[in-house]
Amino acid sequence: GLSLREELTVLGRQVEDAGRVLEGIGKSISYDLDGEESYSTYLRRESAQISDAYSSSDRSLSELEGKFRQGQEQGGREEARLGDSFLGLLLHARALLRETRHISSGLRDKHDLLALTVRSHGARLSRLKNDYLRA
Repeated sequence: GLSLREELTVLGRQVEDAGRVLEGIGKSISYDLDGEESYSTYLRRESAQISDAYSSSDRSLSELEGKFRQGQEQGGREEARLGDSFLGLLLHARALLRETRHISSGLRDKHDLLALTVRSHGARLSRLKNDYLRA
């Protein structure tokens, strides 16, 4: 078939295509990282937000425990209402933590896939360079 020049032209186009795919993946991950520069920065921010949410929940739960004790002293109806509020907050906090863990897992999978793709393209480009230099 093809001459060495034609093969290199075809390979060059394939490398450009791969570059565009990688750029698209990078943009997708950048969008998923919510504007952060790196996955670790994004996770640190998310971790801080989770920590803040946990602290707020802990304070709220402490306040609710105090109110719950007061409610026990004041009567049955108020006690039931506070118990329902307490349970509602617990269920909401648990749902938020599950959602955050799910999102973090998805981002980790995308990061791993991108790293694997970049290594694969790097190895292919290195092999192409070495084959060209030997030719």
